Amino acid sequence: MAEFSKEKKTILSGIKPSGELTLGSYIGAIRNWKQLQEDYNCIYCIADLHAITVRQDPALLRKRTIMQLAQYIACGLDPEKNVLFLQSHVPAHAELGWVLNCYTMVGELNRMTQFKDKSAKHADNINAGLYDYPVLMAADILLYQTDLVPVGEDQKQHVELCRDIANRFNGVYGDVFKMPEPFIPKLGARIMSLSDPESKMSKSESDAGCITLLDRPEDIMARFKRAVTDSETCVRFDPVNKKGISNLMTICSAATGMTFEQIENQFAGKGYGEFKPFVGEAVVELLRPVREETERLLKDKAYLNSVLDNGAQQASYLARRTLSKVYRKVGFYSTDK
Repeated sequence: MAEFSKEKKTILSGIKPSGELTLGSYIGAIRNWKQLQEDYNCIYCIADLHAITVRQDPALLRKRTIMQLAQYIACGLDPEKNVLFLQSHVPAHAELGWVLNCYTMVGELNRMTQFKDKSAKHADNINAGLYDYPVLMAADILLYQTDLVPVGEDQKQHVELCRDIANRFNGVYGDVFKMPEPFIPKLGARIMSLSDPESKMSKSESDAGCITLLDRPEDIMARFKRAVTDSETCVRFDPVNKKGISNLMTICSAATGMTFEQIENQFAGKGYGEFKPFVGEAVVELLRPVREETERLLKDKAYLNSVLDNGAQQASYLARRTLSKVYRKVGFYSTDK
């Protein structure tokens, strides 16, 4: 099990197993988590409770859940240094979520822009869970007395709501919850779709614009060769006027360590026909060890299950301490002496 130190700050994050992890997830978030495990107490949940706000195929959700755990480990998240668990394996998430519902104002939820966006995409299934998603996210964070929450721009509003809820609860009952801060890692980059460089590469995207961590090398190469660019032939970083090429340069830099200037110099006078396969090859090699280790781990379900059991045990211990305090504060009767 992971050892927690009172001297270190606690980081919590989670990704829903509602689609396959992408190159964007890896470069923008997961690869950077590996660097954090030496300096922070790291808790990473696979957010399967959040996933069901959208209808899921049960068998596919189970498959993606265990696959996501294997990918986490293959990406370098050591179960001996990180708490890795399934959200649904720790009932305290849902229990605290209900309590926090009673300290969240409807007006606050009405202002959440992501609910409006997702409602438009899933007009046939605008359910209460979709509306209430940010409160469960607040419970995820506050359960572990989290200091820092790695988030993208689309989730910052939810962290602000979490802070508002914690402030309100603490104002009534005293110092119960630690106040979390959004954490934007210095490393990492926002990776856009290869077919639409104005849209973020999404794990729910099924077209040629998405690269997943388990894609075959030949598929990766084919998608990069078809990547949208522009009518010029100059490899130059210009995120306003050359979004497609700038996105490919960002990916190339993340995969190779080259600066934009080095990339521009190497491909000066050369066309996109040479540059796109170069980026594709770099990504193939970047993801090769992740894919191979994931495939190896998926053959050892006993090990993966043991990681989940140990992670749930440790997460439950940490979460129960906070939940017990919350229950005492709000006045729930307990038979414990």
